[in-house]
Amino acid sequence: MKETLEKYASMINSRLDSLMDAYDKDNAKAQLVCAEAMRYSLKAGGKRIRPVLAMEFARMSCGDEKMALDCGCALEMIHTFSLIHDDLPCMDDDAMRRGQPSCHKAYGEAVALLAGDALENYAFEVISADEKLSFEQRVKLIKCLSRAVGVMGMIGGQIIDLQNVGKAFDGEKLLKMYSMKTGALIRCACEMGCICGGREDMISAAHRYANALGLAFQIVDDILDITADEKLLGKPCGSDAELDKSTYPAVFGMKAAREKSAELTNAALDEIKAMGGSEFLAGLTAYLLDRTF
Repeated sequence: MKETLEKYASMINSRLDSLMDAYDKDNAKAQLVCAEAMRYSLKAGGKRIRPVLAMEFARMSCGDEKMALDCGCALEMIHTFSLIHDDLPCMDDDAMRRGQPSCHKAYGEAVALLAGDALENYAFEVISADEKLSFEQRVKLIKCLSRAVGVMGMIGGQIIDLQNVGKAFDGEKLLKMYSMKTGALIRCACEMGCICGGREDMISAAHRYANALGLAFQIVDDILDITADEKLLGKPCGSDAELDKSTYPAVFGMKAAREKSAELTNAALDEIKAMGGSEFLAGLTAYLLDRTF
């Protein structure tokens, strides 16, 4: 699993570099600081889970993971834009991200805000220009990503989170927020892989897998915010408690959080088997449950 994950990550990082090289110094001299801030946050690292999922579902669909490489890069741009904005003082006010100063600490709030906006826009440009895919596929991908990012997806989940700081969540409302804030982009990644691979008949199964994985992923994040080594995590620990946010461990306790994340991971693994199996996907799913950062 590790070797395949590293291979996918290498392909994604190389393609992200190529896409950012389009903003060369001659063409973007006056506004180069924005491009630099975009690249700074994109190159900060991360596991590249969303593009990896898109590529693996494309491989499962048509045998060629490269069909989803550009849309995977678009997903990583969207994810990075969300992290830049999450770290701003008006949101979570985090000074560190992935072991380095957050974008607004490195470049200032105004540039960070605009760098996030620019990454969001560039993501859709990248998809629209992907000549490996038909025009119909590109439109479907843009629709899928737009829906996942918007009010009914990631942004909507963040709004629910912000508006309920300090308020008690019941389990149903908490999981609904997780399904939007974290799960929407993970579902989108799996769906986009199916679209790129020409197997839209796989989307329902991909959604079931991604629903379980996305919820497990967020609950593990909640656990890590309490238990992880801050140096390994790459950002301050305990920020959820400091902001008085409702999280699964806070609402149900650590034991229940660990049990729920394991239950959801097992559900995701069952969906992989139902789809015909993917040794890499099964290994990745198990790894995300047991990760320490």
